[in-house]
Amino acid sequence: MTIGNYSVMSIRNYVREVRFLFEYYPDCDPDWISQQQIETYILYLKKTFNASHAKCRSVAQSLSFFYKQILKKPYELPSKLYPKKEFKLPNVMSEEEMLVLLGACESIKQRALVELFYSSGIRLEECSKLMLANIDSKNMRIKIIQGKGRKDRFTILSHSCLNTLRSYFLKHRPVAYLFEGQTPSQPMHVRSIQHALHQCMIKAQLAHLGYNTHTLRHSFATHMLDNGSDIHTIKELLGHSKIETTMIYLHLQSKKRYGLVSPLDALHKKNPLEYIPVNQSSLCQRPVQ
Repeated sequence: MTIGNYSVMSIRNYVREVRFLFEYYPDCDPDWISQQQIETYILYLKKTFNASHAKCRSVAQSLSFFYKQILKKPYELPSKLYPKKEFKLPNVMSEEEMLVLLGACESIKQRALVELFYSSGIRLEECSKLMLANIDSKNMRIKIIQGKGRKDRFTILSHSCLNTLRSYFLKHRPVAYLFEGQTPSQPMHVRSIQHALHQCMIKAQLAHLGYNTHTLRHSFATHMLDNGSDIHTIKELLGHSKIETTMIYLHLQSKKRYGLVSPLDALHKKNPLEYIPVNQSSLCQRPVQ
């Protein structure tokens, strides 16, 4: 997988899923595990843990790789075990909630993290790997190196966020990575970033809503749409491969939705009517005098 240029996260996930299968069948040599046993295992995940479509597919793809590439055995993805793909709208914070969250930051580092996620729409892994050299203050942009899908891209750099990052730099003096952990020149671990944001959520009394770093990314895209940015520009900033992925944010726009008028309300506005109670012999209406 390393030779094949798979990402570190993909390698970790594939190895983990294969290990879990072997633990489920501890007395079987991996070469003896049949495809029917694999399907039984995936069915176990669905029934016992209510595994999602994405989880089942991840397991199946991991095992497919192992059996095809390592054991050189035929293997078909058991697609009949997948539930129908769900369409769920992601959580998005309101502008008012964002103000509360920013006010709840107790350190300049927390503030820098929150502002960076919300102002640029970067992913968690991308934030962890972000280096000082990737902050282009001259052109007000941030270069994402080898983001999801092994793609480079640029996203915007907020003026307000840049000022916060400068204050953060003067206090913490990172050497290579923008956000460093306990060891100098080493990136801050994603778990530490998540913990820092979660502490802010607790202080802002928003933790019960399940918001996380990806919520800030969703909020970035939705608020950009609300403020007039076009969907294709947002697609490039987020690093999506397909416009269909970005179009989910069209469902989350608030300003356009609040401006919509129901046809029933429009009808009443044009022709105010007084309704006769339903228990009358007919449902006719008469104009208000």
